[in-house]
Amino acid sequence: MNPFKGRHFQRDIILWAVRWYCKYGISYRELQEMLAERGVNVDHSTIYRWVQRYAPEMEKRLRWYWRN
Repeated sequence: MNPFKGRHFQRDIILWAVRWYCKYGISYRELQEMLAERGVNVDHSTIYRWVQRYAPEMEKRLRWYWRN
């Protein structure tokens, strides 16, 4: 099952925003500005929802790589 099916934004945009939030601690509003500079208009509350939805799954999948 594709967790990105039916999303308004492309998978790469969602993963980029979640990764930068988790790795660098950038605020949702700063991420909103960074995406806007790249031509992607997204609200900070949408980024918040992406982090809540996808960050735990990303951590679970990456944990295996961190061990090695």
